[in-house]
Amino acid sequence: MKEHFSFDQRLGILLPEFALEWDQYNKQTQQEILLYWEQIRGSIPDRMAELENIINQKQAQLSNESNFPRSCILNNEIAELASIINDLWIWYRTNQTISAKVHQ
Repeated sequence: MKEHFSFDQRLGILLPEFALEWDQYNKQTQQEILLYWEQIRGSIPDRMAELENIINQKQAQLSNESNFPRSCILNNEIAELASIINDLWIWYRTNQTISAKVHQ
């Protein structure tokens, strides 16, 4: 199934990447893709928790940082991590309807 997914370096997970339109895949392949996606989707909350831990560490560093340029860098890093978490949430929620198809 990995041929239907590609690793997104920024998000740290595999994302769907199809060579064909969904309807061009046979039902068994669709089912296998959906099951594989469910495994990936199930790992998204863990990935978000990892990123939240990193944010917490950076916020702790920021609270003790007196160097303004370094504070700006930490703020940028925190904002980027928060953006990644937001994108992961979008992937997690967007595909809840796909999850229902797995169980049909």
